Amino acid sequence: MTTTLITGANKGLGFETARRLIAAGHTVYVGSRDADRGRRAAEQLGARMVLIDVTDDASVAAAAKAIEVDGGLDVLVNNAGIESRSEGNVVVGAAEVTADMMRTVFETNVFGVVRVTHAFLPLLQRSAAPVVVNVSSGLGSMTRVTAPGTPAYAYPGVAYPASKATVNMITVQYAKAFPGMRINAVEPGYTATDLNGRTGTQTVEEGAEIIVRMAQVGPDGPTGGYFDAEGPLPW
Repeated sequence: MTTTLITGANKGLGFETARRLIAAGHTVYVGSRDADRGRRAAEQLGARMVLIDVTDDASVAAAAKAIEVDGGLDVLVNNAGIESRSEGNVVVGAAEVTADMMRTVFETNVFGVVRVTHAFLPLLQRSAAPVVVNVSSGLGSMTRVTAPGTPAYAYPGVAYPASKATVNMITVQYAKAFPGMRINAVEPGYTATDLNGRTGTQTVEEGAEIIVRMAQVGPDGPTGGYFDAEGPLPW
């Protein structure tokens, strides 16, 4: 039996990923910073709920302890993420972005990934086939955002792409440090979720495809990579 934790799983991509992995036979912990929303999602899915705020050390430590007591962890999906938008759901560009805005985004998207991964490493190292999936973005690709005429090039935001480029580097360095684990970054695509005010062009079913696939890689699968549903992406 494979036990999986998905952060930010009470809605959107995390919820759909949980649904699909439960259907594939995983025991899934729905990670949620809101207890009521988490419980409702877990009940709807037939999952377990764990309260976890990825920006809070004590919350993450308590979640790790709870899952350890329950029996351990095989797969970690670092899905929780935020974007910096102003009133009217407008992406904050270079002229308006501040250090505080950057810090807020990095607290969840970057430090949260490190905080959660660090806390769960002891449990993952006890697994026979440990897997970590870091939900990144195509906007984290330097190649894509520097290609004129593409949607990534046209995206004006600073904080979100910078955070996801950092997630990609974190993924590579962790994968090298822990060769016995499968640790990869994934790009779900422009998916309609609360993150982007549901302006995305894909459904959550389409967006979750690569997350679900990489959560199920075996010990001989790729590691230290960056993938979307079509295959490897350029850094």
